[in-house]
Amino acid sequence: MLIVVAGPYNAKTNEQKAANLKAMNIAAAEVYRKGHIPVIGVNASLFVANELPEIERGRVISDISFAIVERCDAILMIGSSPGADFERGLIESKGLPVYFSVNEIPEII
Repeated sequence: MLIVVAGPYNAKTNEQKAANLKAMNIAAAEVYRKGHIPVIGVNASLFVANELPEIERGRVISDISFAIVERCDAILMIGSSPGADFERGLIESKGLPVYFSVNEIPEII
C-alpha cells in the first residue's frame, strides 16, 4: 500500500519542526520495513515551499500534502494537528484504513 504518514509539523521553533519531521521520517522507515511505500506530504513540499516567499509557504505545503494524500491507500497518524486531521478526513471519506500505530499495519514481506 501507499501509506501517508501524518502528524504535526508546524511549531514555534525550528528545532521542534525538525523533531516533528524526524518523528514522521522514523515512522515512514518502519512502514517501509513492513513492505509498504510511505510518503510524507511535508517532505514532498518543503523543497518547493522553501523557494517561495514566507507568506506562500503554508499554502503550498498544504496543497501538495493534500494532493498526495488523495492518491494514498491508507494513513498512519503519529499525532494530531489541523493538517494531519484534515488528511485523516480525506482518507476516511474514501473508506480507507486509518492506522494509529505501525503495529496495526499488516506486514506484506
